[in-house]
Amino acid sequence: MDYPEEIVERASTIRLLIMDVDGVLTDGRLWFTAKGEELKAFHARDGHGIKLLQRIGVETAVISGRRSQAVALRMESLGIRHVYQGYEEKLQPFEELMEKLEVSPGATCYVGDDLLDLPIIRRVGLAVGVADAHFGIRPHLHHMTRMQGGMGAVREVCDLILYAQDQLEGIVKSYY
Repeated sequence: MDYPEEIVERASTIRLLIMDVDGVLTDGRLWFTAKGEELKAFHARDGHGIKLLQRIGVETAVISGRRSQAVALRMESLGIRHVYQGYEEKLQPFEELMEKLEVSPGATCYVGDDLLDLPIIRRVGLAVGVADAHFGIRPHLHHMTRMQGGMGAVREVCDLILYAQDQLEGIVKSYY
């Protein structure tokens, strides 16, 4: 893996991964049926990466500015127990997570894509933006993914954390 040393160091201490949903776990487009049902597409590799992090004891959470039943169902299927939806002001659920899980902001990675994510991005130990993140958050990020939101960007972050914590090689070998 070819990561800057500073990023590997930051990722080595991560105990909690928090993700935005629209634009991070999805490509950010909103699809509605004629009956008003909302549809979302999630990348399977992101889900597998999340499960691998959970396997090594990293907690996972989402904080979304929107509410969606599709998100609730997907997060349940991934075993993500900490799901905060409908929070345009994301700092309150972030602080609640820090207290509930007894994790410091420095041991937290946040993956975002837009201005609503800035209050958390500016507080965490590893702030990551997806490749197509809004220009306004880029100066505040520690790292950017190669992939765009909804296209495997979260898997990249999961692999980075697994690599930095010396877990990736063993996981790959377990599939031989």
